[in-house]
Amino acid sequence: MPLLERKRDYARVIIILSGVLPLLLGILFTAIDARHTVKQQQIGAANALLSQAEKMSDSAWDMITWLRQYHYKSCSEIESVLQRAGTLNAYFRAIGKLEGERVTCSSAYGINPGTLSEMMLRAPPVTGKAWWSLSLAGTAGVPQRPAVIFVRQLADNEGFWAIIDGQYLMDFMSAIGEARGYRVSMRFNNGAPIFQGEQPAASSGLLTAPIYQAESSRYPVSVTIETPVSELMRAWRQVMFIFLPMTAILSVLLMVLTANWLQRRISWRDEIRRAIRSHQLSVHYQPVYHNNTQRCAGVEALLRWTRPNGDIISPDIFISAAETEGMIVPLTQHLLELIVDDVQQWNVAPGFHIGINLAAEHLQHPAFIDDMLDFADKVKHKQLQITLELTERSLIKDGEEVARKLDRLRAEGMKVAIDDFGTGHCSLSYLQTFALDYLKIDRGFINAIESLSGETPVLDAIINLSHKLQLEVLGEGVETSLQYLYLRQRGVTFIQGYYYACPMDNCTLIAWLAEYGQQPLRTEEADDAQLHPS
Repeated sequence: MPLLERKRDYARVIIILSGVLPLLLGILFTAIDARHTVKQQQIGAANALLSQAEKMSDSAWDMITWLRQYHYKSCSEIESVLQRAGTLNAYFRAIGKLEGERVTCSSAYGINPGTLSEMMLRAPPVTGKAWWSLSLAGTAGVPQRPAVIFVRQLADNEGFWAIIDGQYLMDFMSAIGEARGYRVSMRFNNGAPIFQGEQPAASSGLLTAPIYQAESSRYPVSVTIETPVSELMRAWRQVMFIFLPMTAILSVLLMVLTANWLQRRISWRDEIRRAIRSHQLSVHYQPVYHNNTQRCAGVEALLRWTRPNGDIISPDIFISAAETEGMIVPLTQHLLELIVDDVQQWNVAPGFHIGINLAAEHLQHPAFIDDMLDFADKVKHKQLQITLELTERSLIKDGEEVARKLDRLRAEGMKVAIDDFGTGHCSLSYLQTFALDYLKIDRGFINAIESLSGETPVLDAIINLSHKLQLEVLGEGVETSLQYLYLRQRGVTFIQGYYYACPMDNCTLIAWLAEYGQQPLRTEEADDAQLHPS
């Protein structure tokens, strides 16, 4: 399978994954959120149940406290009082007195109904405390219905007890949990559990039926709430209904962004390689005017890309892509080859300048010196002045190593210039690091010129700095006679821009040089009058 096809298959997989990932994460996070929602509901239900259990416990202990006023009275004396109190007060199945293990009187069963164990249908717990409570599966009178017994034993072996009917708790548990299908279990002091609701079906993984347990801070009461999977699924569906549309939009957006990124990542590199192989790239040359000799002093080489269908790719786009995709070195090497072919047709004077833009990656590449020396050797018969223009599009990291390379090439007769000075990375540091011959002022500063008598502080500062450093200055992007006259007045040696000549292909350049290359640049009379006012 061709490499490009493999990359495209890889890209399709990445795009699909980028779309599926948000959906999977959305499902996972909504499942987690649904479990959190269910847990919060369980906490609310458990707090309500414990609050009700504490309220019933308060009533039971208040009842026992009230009964202590009859401590020294016989059962026959208080039988009617017990019956009336047990009937009129909510929650209670029976209340009464104890002597040791023997129940001496009961509001429900009268005098001497039996022992505590017989009434509870089990042995009393060993707590070591004078008061205790316990949930029961049933009592002697109502064995099929749960209850909760509260006992207070006194120092003289007597005591009082109260039994709360578990039906009250079960009704409250049903009211709390029925709507959501809860299985609720409540225990007093690790006694028999009081259940309400059906046992949830067994499950596993994210769909495990959530179980929540809580205990009262006041009494030995615990509650357990089991939520069925159906309730968890219902909460999940509600969350999904809210977030799924947003997740789907995010998924589509991420797929589009990923596709665009992969398109740039994969296809630009291949497109550049294809353009080099199929001769889609060519060089245009923009002439540079020398104010002292008043003629064309050289040209800057500018790479251009025209597709077979006639579409033109902007240099800003494909050069940035080449730097990003690691193709700037092969692209520059191809540029040098194209220049070599074009130069063979030139008829120029010795010392004619040829400016070549070099990216930081190429400057730091091991083949840089060999590339430039090989280029110089192939055009040496034309006696060209090669100028290496350091672009500030990307940062030169190893400045000292690059400086040594440039010194080697300067020793071979090449010149070094900073292109677009002041607009990129570390312009001033380049002045200290590298031995330079020229500064090329960016068109952005040239555009700030408004009149000959006015000032452009930054532009003037750059020109003055260049003069102090004994560097030749070139103004880029000169488009009007005003700009030209302003720069000439301030000692700028070289002029480049549409005011003098636009970039042109090699054939057009040869014809242009023959006709205009030796002619001085003429300004309009109005501009000349402005330059020399009367």
